[in-house]
Amino acid sequence: MAPAPQISNRTDRAAELRRMKLIATSLLALMFAVFIVTTLVQDRWPALSYVRAFAEAAMVGAIADWFAVVALFRHPFGLPIPHTAIIPRNKDRIGESLGAFICNNFLAPDIVAAKLDSLDGAGRVAGWLSAPETSDMLARRATTFVPALLDALEDEHVRAFMRGAMSRGIASVQVAPLTARILSVLVAHGHHQALFDQGLEMAAGFLMRNEDHIRSKVADRSWKWLPRWVDHKLADKVMVGALETLGDLRAPDHPWREEFQAAIFRLMDHLAHDPDLIARGEAIKAEVLKNPLVEEYLDSLWGETKARLKDDMAAGEGVLRHGIERALAGLGTRLQADDRMRAVLNRWLRRAVERNIVPHRGEIGTFIASVVARWDVGTLVGKLELQVGKDLQYIRINGTVVGGLVGLCIHALSRALG
Repeated sequence: MAPAPQISNRTDRAAELRRMKLIATSLLALMFAVFIVTTLVQDRWPALSYVRAFAEAAMVGAIADWFAVVALFRHPFGLPIPHTAIIPRNKDRIGESLGAFICNNFLAPDIVAAKLDSLDGAGRVAGWLSAPETSDMLARRATTFVPALLDALEDEHVRAFMRGAMSRGIASVQVAPLTARILSVLVAHGHHQALFDQGLEMAAGFLMRNEDHIRSKVADRSWKWLPRWVDHKLADKVMVGALETLGDLRAPDHPWREEFQAAIFRLMDHLAHDPDLIARGEAIKAEVLKNPLVEEYLDSLWGETKARLKDDMAAGEGVLRHGIERALAGLGTRLQADDRMRAVLNRWLRRAVERNIVPHRGEIGTFIASVVARWDVGTLVGKLELQVGKDLQYIRINGTVVGGLVGLCIHALSRALG
């Protein structure tokens, strides 16, 4: 899609150049016709000598300026006249001069630094990203490449990479200390007490659901000579006592609850520092990683991930696209609000340019010169003529008009002097 504007621009320039050439040449032809007509009839109308003088001088000016314009690009009439075809003969020198001009006037350290300081590149990027249409466009373009990228990847290589990366990641983390850290987070937020309360509720529910079974167990273990109603009384007391104990444990300051918390802290300490416990955790982890089911699960992750990504892309308005869009828009918004971060990014951009572009400006100039040197003469002439040819035709037009006026003045002066 990108070349279309350039092609259109080149076509428009070529059409405009042809139009201006036609105007300048038509003006020359008009002056020639006026000169012929006035020469034939000036004996009848002597005043036409002024018109004839204008047309005669205008033709001279038009031809002279046509010669000058053509001599820039080629030999007039195809004749190898000295000091013509200036641009083709000096193609390499033009490339070197263009490269040196860009290096000295655009890539000089002080010029680059001043431009970057005034540019606020991070601010521009932030404003661009925060615009909804921009983040939406970037997200859509990014997600269009995902299916092709997924198909281009070798599934077996990706599976092996993911399996190895996850196995190495898991193997590098000690299970026991990690468990201690998880417990510390739970304790810090009081979640261990919530788990304790949930355990009490589960225990009470278990007792209530299994009341008949508990009665039968109490009866089985009581003396055979006791009446059945006594067994029931004993079972009731066991149930009531157990439920009351569970209810008492709900009190935040209950000693057993405090003992539970102390036990949690001791467990955390052992998990974090006890070598034997740490070694046992690593042994268990190694056995788990060697389990074929775990390896099979790790291998299946890539297939599931790939399928879900493709399904998401097929949906058009998928989760991934919206996630990318929100992330880009959020980044732009945060950058706009964070002056410090923009300043950091601008300094990074300036250092990157100063370190990676400015020191190589000589190479950039050489590259420009080499590109121009590789152009064939026709390409160079065509490019330059498209860029400046229209304005050069105005030189021909102005030469025609100015030449005619000068000729008219000279003719009038000569007539005045007799």
